[in-house]
Amino acid sequence: MESGFGRLGFKMKVILKSRAEIERMRAAGRGVHQVLTTGAQMCRPGVTLRQIDEEGYRIFTAAGARGLFKNYPTYKPGEGFPGNLCVSLNETVVHGIADDTRLKEGDIVGIDCGVELDGWCGDSATTVMVGRVAPEVQHLCEVTRHLLDLAVEHMRPGRRWSQIARLMQNYAGRAGLSVVEDFVGHGIGRKMHEKPSVPNYVSPELLRNDIELQEGLVLAVEPMCNLGSKAVETLADNWTVKTVDRKPSAHYEHTIAVTANGATVLTNGM
Repeated sequence: MESGFGRLGFKMKVILKSRAEIERMRAAGRGVHQVLTTGAQMCRPGVTLRQIDEEGYRIFTAAGARGLFKNYPTYKPGEGFPGNLCVSLNETVVHGIADDTRLKEGDIVGIDCGVELDGWCGDSATTVMVGRVAPEVQHLCEVTRHLLDLAVEHMRPGRRWSQIARLMQNYAGRAGLSVVEDFVGHGIGRKMHEKPSVPNYVSPELLRNDIELQEGLVLAVEPMCNLGSKAVETLADNWTVKTVDRKPSAHYEHTIAVTANGATVLTNGM
């Protein structure tokens, strides 16, 4: 299952983007970046998760974008995901639903935002430390963020995704963290979720159906690491995913385009 919502396969045809199309995706990515930047600035003791969600909605709507998460996957009022953003607190891995919980010193908050602007999508996530956090939690966030940086650094035409996934998985393991395997990244373009699936770990399935990176391939790469076990569970609301051992989890994501010279990040505000 990709970390957005729903299952993807390996074997379906991928859709490569032109340079012009990638630049249109970058415009959507700037809106996502603005939401995450403001959300991160809001993460102070006393602020509620709902306030972060509502401010994100205000920002991307003012920019003329449409949020991709609300009511997913049906887009019918009263069905699907209830939030504008995924706002995931501490042991919540992904798909956290914003409510009136107030942040406190030492929390970590995952903020995930996806928007569509002029027919093109952007998707990105960050994990924010609220004030001073425990050293092991800071380590969790720093290592997980570095996995995303590793992917950007090593993505280039001709590489296979298993090479990138192995780098990420091995780095996390050496750092004493577990990589979440129930949720993975995905292709992205005119739709939020396109082929292929983009796992952050190496599996027999990936090796049988490996992805060769090509110029014009755009991926939402999103490592998720847990401080304890990799095991996760979905709560009764059918959305919120928590670590089984209730230890903290971190999640970072960028929309990244493969170019002739390597990779370019489309959701960094540039």
